[in-house]
Amino acid sequence: MTAVENVGPVPAPSVGPPLLAGRSVALVHEWFSAAGGSENVFLAIADLVPHADRFVLWAESDVPRDRLRLRESWLARTPLRRSKALALPFLPLAWRAARPAGYDVVISSSHAFGHTARFGPPERTRHLSYVHSPARYVWSPDFDGRGAGRLLSGPRRALQAVDVRLSRHVHAYAANSREVQARIRRYWGRDAVVIHPPVDVDFFAAPPAAERNQNREYLLGVGRWIPYKNFDLMIATAAEAGLPLVLAGGGPEEARLRRLAARARVPVTFESRPGRERLRELYWGARALLFPAHEDFGIIPVEAQACGTPVVGLRAGGLLETVVEGETGFLVASRDPTRHAAALRRLDGLDPDRARRHAVGFGRDSFAARMAEWVAHESG
Repeated sequence: MTAVENVGPVPAPSVGPPLLAGRSVALVHEWFSAAGGSENVFLAIADLVPHADRFVLWAESDVPRDRLRLRESWLARTPLRRSKALALPFLPLAWRAARPAGYDVVISSSHAFGHTARFGPPERTRHLSYVHSPARYVWSPDFDGRGAGRLLSGPRRALQAVDVRLSRHVHAYAANSREVQARIRRYWGRDAVVIHPPVDVDFFAAPPAAERNQNREYLLGVGRWIPYKNFDLMIATAAEAGLPLVLAGGGPEEARLRRLAARARVPVTFESRPGRERLRELYWGARALLFPAHEDFGIIPVEAQACGTPVVGLRAGGLLETVVEGETGFLVASRDPTRHAAALRRLDGLDPDRARRHAVGFGRDSFAARMAEWVAHESG
Protein backbone atom coordinates (compact mmCIF):
# COMPACT_ATOMS: atom_id res chain seq x y z
CA MET A 1 0.00 0.00 0.00
CA THR A 2 1.05 3.54 -0.59
CA ALA A 3 -0.29 6.94 0.29
CA VAL A 4 -0.16 7.98 -3.36
CA GLU A 5 -3.52 8.12 -5.15
CA ASN A 6 -2.36 5.66 -7.76
CA VAL A 7 -5.20 3.28 -8.53
CA GLY A 8 -6.00 3.65 -12.22
CA PRO A 9 -9.39 3.50 -13.89
CA VAL A 10 -11.40 0.32 -13.60
CA PRO A 11 -10.30 -1.85 -16.55
CA ALA A 12 -12.74 -2.50 -19.36
CA PRO A 13 -13.67 -6.11 -20.05
CA SER A 14 -11.24 -7.92 -22.31
CA VAL A 15 -12.06 -8.42 -25.97
CA GLY A 16 -13.17 -11.96 -26.78
CA PRO A 17 -14.50 -14.66 -24.47
CA PRO A 18 -13.50 -14.07 -20.84
CA LEU A 19 -11.30 -16.47 -18.97
CA LEU A 20 -13.25 -19.30 -17.29
CA ALA A 21 -16.39 -18.52 -19.29
CA GLY A 22 -19.24 -20.84 -18.32
CA ARG A 23 -17.80 -21.55 -14.87
CA SER A 24 -18.80 -19.93 -11.58
CA VAL A 25 -15.89 -17.89 -10.20
CA ALA A 26 -15.27 -15.95 -6.98
CA LEU A 27 -12.53 -13.36 -6.61
CA VAL A 28 -11.28 -12.75 -3.06
CA HIS A 29 -9.30 -9.81 -1.71
CA GLU A 30 -8.43 -8.54 1.77
CA TRP A 31 -9.44 -4.99 2.76
CA PHE A 32 -9.87 -2.73 -0.25
CA SER A 33 -8.32 0.73 -0.36
CA ALA A 34 -8.52 3.36 -3.09
CA ALA A 35 -4.72 3.61 -3.14
CA GLY A 36 -2.75 0.40 -3.33
CA GLY A 37 -0.83 -1.91 -5.61
CA SER A 38 -2.64 -5.05 -4.44
CA GLU A 39 -5.98 -3.46 -5.39
CA ASN A 40 -4.65 -2.85 -8.90
CA VAL A 41 -3.78 -6.54 -9.13
CA PHE A 42 -7.28 -7.49 -8.01
CA LEU A 43 -8.82 -5.23 -10.65
CA ALA A 44 -6.51 -6.64 -13.32
CA ILE A 45 -7.62 -10.17 -12.40
CA ALA A 46 -11.24 -9.01 -12.46
CA ASP A 47 -10.65 -7.73 -15.99
CA LEU A 48 -9.67 -11.27 -17.01
CA VAL A 49 -12.75 -12.79 -15.33
CA PRO A 50 -15.41 -10.05 -15.59
CA HIS A 51 -18.30 -12.37 -14.68
CA ALA A 52 -16.77 -13.34 -11.31
CA ASP A 53 -18.32 -12.38 -7.97
CA ARG A 54 -16.02 -10.18 -5.88
CA PHE A 55 -15.55 -10.58 -2.13
CA VAL A 56 -13.58 -8.33 0.25
CA LEU A 57 -13.41 -8.10 4.04
CA TRP A 58 -14.23 -4.40 3.87
CA ALA A 59 -13.74 -1.43 1.60
CA GLU A 60 -12.51 1.99 2.69
CA SER A 61 -15.01 4.84 2.66
CA ASP A 62 -13.64 6.39 -0.56
CA VAL A 63 -14.00 3.16 -2.59
CA PRO A 64 -16.96 2.99 -5.03
CA ARG A 65 -18.31 -0.33 -3.76
CA ASP A 66 -21.31 -0.53 -6.06
CA ARG A 67 -19.38 0.34 -9.21
CA LEU A 68 -16.74 -2.25 -8.34
CA ARG A 69 -19.40 -4.80 -7.30
CA LEU A 70 -17.69 -5.55 -3.99
CA ARG A 71 -19.36 -7.80 -1.42
CA GLU A 72 -18.13 -7.05 2.12
CA SER A 73 -17.84 -9.37 5.13
CA TRP A 74 -19.34 -8.83 8.58
CA LEU A 75 -16.12 -7.09 9.60
CA ALA A 76 -17.22 -4.13 7.50
CA ARG A 77 -19.95 -3.46 10.09
CA THR A 78 -17.57 -3.38 13.07
CA PRO A 79 -15.02 -0.88 14.44
CA LEU A 80 -12.28 -3.41 13.65
CA ARG A 81 -12.19 -2.15 10.07
CA ARG A 82 -10.41 0.95 11.41
CA SER A 83 -7.44 -1.02 12.80
CA LYS A 84 -5.82 -3.73 10.69
CA ALA A 85 -3.63 -4.83 13.62
CA LEU A 86 -6.63 -5.34 15.91
CA ALA A 87 -8.63 -7.02 13.14
CA LEU A 88 -5.86 -9.44 12.20
CA PRO A 89 -6.78 -12.29 14.61
CA PHE A 90 -10.36 -12.16 13.30
CA LEU A 91 -9.51 -12.39 9.60
CA PRO A 92 -9.39 -16.21 9.32
CA LEU A 93 -12.73 -16.38 11.15
CA ALA A 94 -14.24 -13.79 8.82
CA TRP A 95 -13.21 -15.73 5.73
CA ARG A 96 -14.47 -19.03 7.15
CA ALA A 97 -17.77 -17.40 8.17
CA ALA A 98 -18.29 -16.35 4.54
CA ARG A 99 -20.15 -19.33 3.12
CA PRO A 100 -21.54 -18.38 -0.29
CA ALA A 101 -22.78 -21.07 -2.64
CA GLY A 102 -19.98 -23.28 -3.89
CA TYR A 103 -17.97 -21.99 -6.83
CA ASP A 104 -16.11 -23.86 -9.54
CA VAL A 105 -13.02 -21.65 -9.14
CA VAL A 106 -11.87 -19.25 -6.41
CA ILE A 107 -9.01 -16.85 -7.11
CA SER A 108 -7.68 -15.01 -4.08
CA SER A 109 -5.51 -11.91 -4.00
CA SER A 110 -3.87 -12.39 -0.62
CA HIS A 111 -1.54 -10.38 1.60
CA ALA A 112 -2.97 -11.60 4.92
CA PHE A 113 -5.44 -14.48 5.17
CA GLY A 114 -7.29 -14.20 1.87
CA HIS A 115 -5.88 -17.53 0.75
CA THR A 116 -7.70 -19.25 3.63
CA ALA A 117 -11.15 -18.40 2.21
CA ARG A 118 -12.95 -21.62 1.33
CA PHE A 119 -15.99 -21.18 -0.91
CA GLY A 120 -16.49 -24.83 -1.69
CA PRO A 121 -14.99 -28.27 -1.00
CA PRO A 122 -11.55 -28.83 -2.57
CA GLU A 123 -12.77 -31.84 -4.53
CA ARG A 124 -15.24 -29.55 -6.35
CA THR A 125 -13.74 -26.06 -6.13
CA ARG A 126 -10.32 -25.17 -7.50
CA HIS A 127 -8.67 -22.52 -5.32
CA LEU A 128 -5.85 -20.50 -6.89
CA SER A 129 -4.07 -17.88 -4.79
CA TYR A 130 -2.03 -14.92 -5.99
CA VAL A 131 0.12 -13.87 -3.02
CA HIS A 132 1.48 -10.38 -2.48
CA SER A 133 3.16 -11.70 0.68
CA PRO A 134 2.37 -14.06 3.53
CA ALA A 135 0.99 -11.79 6.24
CA ARG A 136 3.93 -9.62 7.27
CA TYR A 137 2.47 -8.90 10.71
CA VAL A 138 2.38 -12.66 11.36
CA TRP A 139 5.41 -14.11 9.56
CA SER A 140 8.00 -11.37 9.10
CA PRO A 141 7.48 -8.47 11.52
CA ASP A 142 11.20 -7.68 11.20
CA PHE A 143 10.45 -6.32 7.71
CA ASP A 144 7.76 -3.99 8.99
CA GLY A 145 7.96 -2.69 12.56
CA ARG A 146 4.19 -2.14 12.67
CA GLY A 147 3.80 -5.88 13.29
CA ALA A 148 6.47 -6.16 15.96
CA GLY A 149 4.47 -4.71 18.86
CA ARG A 150 3.55 -6.54 22.03
CA LEU A 151 -0.09 -6.64 20.96
CA LEU A 152 0.68 -9.34 18.38
CA SER A 153 3.60 -11.11 20.06
CA GLY A 154 1.34 -13.55 21.90
CA PRO A 155 -1.06 -14.63 19.16
CA ARG A 156 1.56 -14.57 16.38
CA ARG A 157 2.58 -18.24 16.75
CA ALA A 158 -1.05 -19.36 16.95
CA LEU A 159 -1.89 -17.33 13.85
CA GLN A 160 1.01 -18.94 11.98
CA ALA A 161 -0.39 -22.40 12.74
CA VAL A 162 -3.88 -21.30 11.71
CA ASP A 163 -2.52 -19.77 8.50
CA VAL A 164 -0.92 -23.05 7.43
CA ARG A 165 -3.78 -25.30 8.53
CA LEU A 166 -6.55 -23.29 6.90
CA SER A 167 -4.78 -23.03 3.55
CA ARG A 168 -4.38 -26.73 2.78
CA HIS A 169 -7.26 -26.56 0.28
CA VAL A 170 -5.32 -24.19 -2.02
CA HIS A 171 -4.45 -26.04 -5.22
CA ALA A 172 -1.89 -23.61 -6.65
CA TYR A 173 0.00 -20.49 -5.63
CA ALA A 174 1.46 -17.62 -7.63
CA ALA A 175 3.83 -15.09 -6.06
CA ASN A 176 4.40 -11.49 -7.09
CA SER A 177 8.19 -11.88 -6.88
CA ARG A 178 10.98 -14.36 -6.21
CA GLU A 179 11.22 -12.79 -2.75
CA VAL A 180 7.62 -13.80 -1.98
CA GLN A 181 8.06 -17.16 -3.71
CA ALA A 182 10.84 -17.93 -1.22
CA ARG A 183 8.65 -16.91 1.74
CA ILE A 184 5.80 -19.14 0.57
CA ARG A 185 8.21 -22.05 0.43
CA ARG A 186 9.76 -21.20 3.81
CA TYR A 187 6.57 -20.45 5.76
CA TRP A 188 3.96 -22.66 4.11
CA GLY A 189 6.08 -25.41 2.53
CA ARG A 190 4.44 -24.80 -0.86
CA ASP A 191 5.75 -24.06 -4.34
CA ALA A 192 4.63 -21.04 -6.35
CA VAL A 193 5.14 -19.62 -9.81
CA VAL A 194 6.27 -15.99 -10.10
CA ILE A 195 3.96 -13.56 -11.91
CA HIS A 196 5.04 -9.97 -11.47
CA PRO A 197 2.16 -7.54 -10.74
CA PRO A 198 0.87 -5.19 -13.45
CA VAL A 199 2.36 -1.71 -13.67
CA ASP A 200 0.80 0.99 -15.84
CA VAL A 201 4.03 1.61 -17.70
CA ASP A 202 2.24 3.07 -20.74
CA PHE A 203 0.81 5.89 -18.64
CA PHE A 204 4.08 6.73 -16.91
CA ALA A 205 6.18 6.42 -20.07
CA ALA A 206 4.16 9.19 -21.76
CA PRO A 207 5.98 12.43 -21.00
CA PRO A 208 3.82 15.08 -19.30
CA ALA A 209 3.65 18.59 -20.73
CA ALA A 210 5.56 19.87 -17.69
CA GLU A 211 8.51 17.65 -18.61
CA ARG A 212 9.72 20.24 -21.10
CA ASN A 213 10.74 22.48 -18.20
CA GLN A 214 12.31 19.83 -16.00
CA ASN A 215 16.07 19.63 -15.55
CA ARG A 216 16.14 16.53 -13.32
CA GLU A 217 17.86 18.38 -10.50
CA TYR A 218 16.08 16.90 -7.47
CA LEU A 219 15.86 13.50 -5.82
CA LEU A 220 12.48 11.87 -5.26
CA GLY A 221 11.00 9.61 -2.61
CA VAL A 222 7.51 8.14 -3.10
CA GLY A 223 5.27 6.06 -0.86
CA ARG A 224 3.57 5.86 2.48
CA TRP A 225 5.40 7.74 5.24
CA ILE A 226 5.88 4.84 7.66
CA PRO A 227 9.09 3.67 9.40
CA TYR A 228 10.15 0.70 7.27
CA LYS A 229 10.10 2.81 4.08
CA ASN A 230 13.15 4.69 5.50
CA PHE A 231 12.22 8.21 4.40
CA ASP A 232 14.57 9.50 7.09
CA LEU A 233 17.40 7.78 5.21
CA MET A 234 16.30 9.56 2.03
CA ILE A 235 16.64 12.91 3.79
CA ALA A 236 20.09 11.98 5.06
CA THR A 237 21.12 10.77 1.59
CA ALA A 238 19.97 13.98 -0.08
CA ALA A 239 21.89 16.02 2.48
CA GLU A 240 25.01 13.93 1.91
CA ALA A 241 24.68 14.33 -1.87
CA GLY A 242 23.88 18.04 -1.64
CA LEU A 243 20.74 17.69 -3.77
CA PRO A 244 17.16 18.89 -3.18
CA LEU A 245 14.61 16.24 -2.23
CA VAL A 246 10.89 15.86 -2.91
CA LEU A 247 8.89 13.45 -0.73
CA ALA A 248 5.56 12.41 -2.25
CA GLY A 249 2.97 10.50 -0.26
CA GLY A 250 1.54 10.76 3.23
CA GLY A 251 1.30 8.90 6.49
CA PRO A 252 1.88 8.85 10.24
CA GLU A 253 5.57 9.74 10.00
CA GLU A 254 4.88 13.14 8.45
CA ALA A 255 5.51 15.27 11.56
CA ARG A 256 8.80 13.53 12.35
CA LEU A 257 9.97 13.75 8.73
CA ARG A 258 9.16 17.45 8.60
CA ARG A 259 11.28 18.01 11.71
CA LEU A 260 14.18 16.13 10.10
CA ALA A 261 13.71 18.09 6.88
CA ALA A 262 13.84 21.40 8.73
CA ARG A 263 17.32 20.51 9.99
CA ALA A 264 18.59 19.15 6.66
CA ARG A 265 21.29 20.99 4.73
CA VAL A 266 19.25 20.82 1.50
CA PRO A 267 15.70 21.87 0.55
CA VAL A 268 13.11 19.16 1.23
CA THR A 269 9.66 19.60 -0.30
CA PHE A 270 6.59 17.57 0.72
CA GLU A 271 3.94 16.62 -1.85
CA SER A 272 0.90 15.28 -0.02
CA ARG A 273 -0.93 12.46 -1.81
CA PRO A 274 -0.31 13.52 -5.40
CA GLY A 275 -2.64 12.29 -8.13
CA ARG A 276 -1.33 10.12 -10.94
CA GLU A 277 -0.66 13.01 -13.32
CA ARG A 278 1.30 14.94 -10.70
CA LEU A 279 3.19 11.81 -9.71
CA ARG A 280 4.19 11.27 -13.34
CA GLU A 281 5.49 14.85 -13.48
CA LEU A 282 7.54 14.24 -10.35
CA TYR A 283 9.07 11.05 -11.76
CA TRP A 284 9.97 12.75 -15.04
CA GLY A 285 11.55 15.70 -13.24
CA ALA A 286 13.66 13.68 -10.81
CA ARG A 287 17.35 12.94 -11.09
CA ALA A 288 16.75 9.63 -9.32
CA LEU A 289 14.19 7.78 -7.24
CA LEU A 290 15.43 6.91 -3.76
CA PHE A 291 14.00 3.58 -2.56
CA PRO A 292 15.93 2.26 0.47
CA ALA A 293 13.20 -0.18 1.60
CA HIS A 294 13.00 -3.98 1.66
CA GLU A 295 9.83 -4.49 -0.39
CA ASP A 296 8.04 -7.62 -1.55
CA PHE A 297 8.08 -6.34 -5.14
CA GLY A 298 7.85 -2.55 -5.37
CA ILE A 299 5.69 -1.02 -8.11
CA ILE A 300 7.02 2.50 -7.53
CA PRO A 301 10.56 1.75 -8.83
CA VAL A 302 9.08 0.31 -12.04
CA GLU A 303 6.94 3.41 -12.53
CA ALA A 304 10.04 5.56 -12.13
CA GLN A 305 12.00 3.52 -14.68
CA ALA A 306 9.10 3.82 -17.13
CA CYS A 307 9.78 7.57 -16.95
CA GLY A 308 13.48 7.03 -17.64
CA THR A 309 14.32 7.81 -14.01
CA PRO A 310 16.99 5.60 -12.43
CA VAL A 311 16.58 4.00 -9.01
CA VAL A 312 19.02 4.04 -6.11
CA GLY A 313 17.80 1.63 -3.48
CA LEU A 314 18.45 -1.18 -1.07
CA ARG A 315 19.99 -4.38 -2.38
CA ALA A 316 17.15 -6.54 -1.09
CA GLY A 317 13.67 -7.82 -1.90
CA GLY A 318 11.90 -6.95 -5.11
CA LEU A 319 14.50 -4.42 -6.26
CA LEU A 320 16.75 -7.36 -7.12
CA GLU A 321 14.20 -8.23 -9.81
CA THR A 322 13.12 -4.79 -11.01
CA VAL A 323 16.41 -2.86 -11.17
CA VAL A 324 19.25 -3.80 -13.54
CA GLU A 325 22.41 -3.00 -11.61
CA GLY A 326 24.57 -0.43 -13.39
CA GLU A 327 22.01 0.00 -16.20
CA THR A 328 18.72 1.23 -14.73
CA GLY A 329 20.02 2.13 -11.29
CA PHE A 330 22.26 1.12 -8.41
CA LEU A 331 21.56 -1.04 -5.36
CA VAL A 332 23.34 -0.57 -2.05
CA ALA A 333 23.78 -3.33 0.54
CA SER A 334 23.72 -0.85 3.40
CA ARG A 335 21.56 1.76 5.06
CA ASP A 336 24.51 4.14 5.30
CA PRO A 337 23.52 7.41 3.56
CA THR A 338 27.08 8.00 2.40
CA ARG A 339 26.91 4.77 0.38
CA HIS A 340 23.64 5.80 -1.23
CA ALA A 341 25.01 9.26 -1.98
CA ALA A 342 28.07 7.67 -3.60
CA ALA A 343 25.77 5.69 -5.91
CA LEU A 344 24.05 8.91 -6.94
CA ARG A 345 27.36 10.25 -8.26
CA ARG A 346 27.44 7.41 -10.81
CA LEU A 347 24.12 8.19 -12.48
CA ASP A 348 25.45 10.25 -15.40
CA GLY A 349 26.51 7.13 -17.29
CA LEU A 350 23.01 5.62 -17.33
CA ASP A 351 20.73 5.68 -20.39
CA PRO A 352 17.11 6.72 -19.63
CA ASP A 353 15.87 4.77 -22.66
CA ARG A 354 17.36 1.58 -21.21
CA ALA A 355 15.24 2.08 -18.08
CA ARG A 356 12.12 2.67 -20.15
CA ARG A 357 12.66 -0.48 -22.22
CA HIS A 358 13.24 -2.51 -19.08
CA ALA A 359 10.01 -1.27 -17.49
CA VAL A 360 7.92 -2.50 -20.42
CA GLY A 361 8.39 -6.09 -19.26
CA PHE A 362 6.34 -5.30 -16.12
CA GLY A 363 3.36 -3.85 -17.99
CA ARG A 364 -0.28 -4.81 -17.77
CA ASP A 365 -0.19 -6.88 -20.96
CA SER A 366 2.62 -9.04 -19.59
CA PHE A 367 0.71 -9.64 -16.36
CA ALA A 368 -2.53 -10.44 -18.17
CA ALA A 369 -0.85 -12.98 -20.43
CA ARG A 370 1.00 -14.73 -17.59
CA MET A 371 -2.00 -14.69 -15.26
CA ALA A 372 -4.39 -16.02 -17.91
CA GLU A 373 -1.99 -18.82 -18.77
CA TRP A 374 -1.58 -19.79 -15.10
CA VAL A 375 -5.29 -19.70 -14.29
CA ALA A 376 -6.21 -21.69 -17.40
CA HIS A 377 -3.59 -24.32 -16.57
CA GLU A 378 -4.39 -24.63 -12.86
CA SER A 379 -8.17 -24.32 -12.91
CA GLY A 380 -8.61 -27.88 -14.18
